[in-house]
Amino acid sequence: MVAEGELGALVDRARGLDAADQRFRRHLPPALAAHVRLANIDGDRVVLVVPTPAWRARLRLDTASLLDAAHAAGLEARVVTVKVVPPSVPLPERPGAPLSAGARATLETAAQSVADPELRAQLLRLAASGRRSPE
Repeated sequence: MVAEGELGALVDRARGLDAADQRFRRHLPPALAAHVRLANIDGDRVVLVVPTPAWRARLRLDTASLLDAAHAAGLEARVVTVKVVPPSVPLPERPGAPLSAGARATLETAAQSVADPELRAQLLRLAASGRRSPE
């Protein structure tokens, strides 16, 4: 279980990464920005995720431009790592334990605090999926 202070730190980290991702992608050509996400910042290393190996190959050929975009976004990057994370496939519905009211409220609060509309929608769906169904 995650303590409340740890959860706050995780939410703050997620907000920071979201803001950095938004800044970073503003410095990329639109066609590229639509397929790449900043997933992590670890010291002087930025980790980017793309949906396919073809995009990873393309980005590996353009590391200098990625570093330029990172620097323009205020990131002190010297190393770029590109990972493939395929788009998620919806899992079949399965019953599970309902979320506590506190967990739902935390997810809803987190959703309202992120700028990325896709992430916001996913957090709200997760919060809603944990509600007890009327019996």
